[in-house]
Amino acid sequence: MDKNKIRRMLVMMTGLIIMGLGIAVFKISLMGNDPCTAMMMAVGDKVDLSLPVIMIVVNSIYFLAEVIWGRHYIGIGTFANWFGVGTIASIWLMWLERYFVMPQTFSFRFSLMLTGILILSLAASMYQTPDLGIAPYDVISIILAEKCSVPYLVCRIFTDSVCALSAYLLGGLIGLGTFACAVGLGPFIAFFNHYVSEKLCGAAQGSKISAKI
Repeated sequence: MDKNKIRRMLVMMTGLIIMGLGIAVFKISLMGNDPCTAMMMAVGDKVDLSLPVIMIVVNSIYFLAEVIWGRHYIGIGTFANWFGVGTIASIWLMWLERYFVMPQTFSFRFSLMLTGILILSLAASMYQTPDLGIAPYDVISIILAEKCSVPYLVCRIFTDSVCALSAYLLGGLIGLGTFACAVGLGPFIAFFNHYVSEKLCGAAQGSKISAKI
C-alpha cells in the first residue's frame, strides 16, 4: 500500500472516530440529535433495537440505492461508517456520561450543540474527501445531485430535513440542534473540505465529492 493511500486511510478513520464523538456531543446537549441519527434512534425506540443495530439495518436499505445508482462510491469507507460509527458513538457517549458534567443551562447546551455541528461537519468531510467510499446515507444526497442536476447543498438539506420530519413523526428526540444540522451541515462540510481535509489528504488528491460541493 502506497504512502498516499495510507495517509488517506488515516484521515478517513480519524473522521469516523470524530463522527462518533459528534453524535455523542449532540446527545448530551439535549437539543436534539443530527437528523439521520435522530430518525434512527426514533426507529430503534419503536422496534426496541440499540443504535448500533438499527444503524446497520437502516443503512442496509440506503445501501440498495448506492448499489443501483452510486456503485462507484462504494469502498472501505462505506462499510467502516456503516458498521462502525454506531459502536464508536456508543463508546463516546458512555465515556461522556460517566466523566462529563451534564449541561444544565441553555447557554451551555447551546454551545455543545454548535460544537456538535462543527464536529460532525469536520468528520463528514474527513471521511468523504479521501475517496475511499461513502456511507449509504451520505451518498443519497450525492446521487440526487447527480441524477436531478440540483446543487449538492440543496440535496443534503432535503435529505436531512426528511430525516428530521420522520424523527418528529415517530416521536424521536429532536430539537434546535436537529434543525440546525438540517440546514448547516452542507455548508460547513464544504468549508472543511477546502480548508482541512483536502490539505490532510495531500494536494494531489482530487476528491470527487469535494468537486461536487
